[in-house]
Amino acid sequence: MNERKKQTFTIDKYLPIYYAGASGDFNLIHIDPEFARKQGLKANILQGLCTLGIATGFLVGQDDPDKLKSIKVRFANPVLPGDKLTFAIENTDAEEEFSAVNQRGDEVLSDCSAELS
Repeated sequence: MNERKKQTFTIDKYLPIYYAGASGDFNLIHIDPEFARKQGLKANILQGLCTLGIATGFLVGQDDPDKLKSIKVRFANPVLPGDKLTFAIENTDAEEEFSAVNQRGDEVLSDCSAELS
């Protein structure tokens, strides 16, 4: 491994609502805490693609987004408003291996890798 970097992001309680407006994903499990609890969740949850977007932004950073050739993740656990997600990247020769865990150490994204040019 050549280099390792980490960054922690706090998920703002309004992010699921902002992302719903941007993406058109108004599923109530994302924007209505009471509805989400009735579905067996602890609270409303962040859209998985928003979590992936945060991870992708961390991977690419200030570089040209065209450098991202491919990305692979498994959505492992829900992300709740208020969660603190820590993303860690390991540079290897061929790809970037990365992880995303919450403040409890639970993986929210697993089996993660990306190819950057």
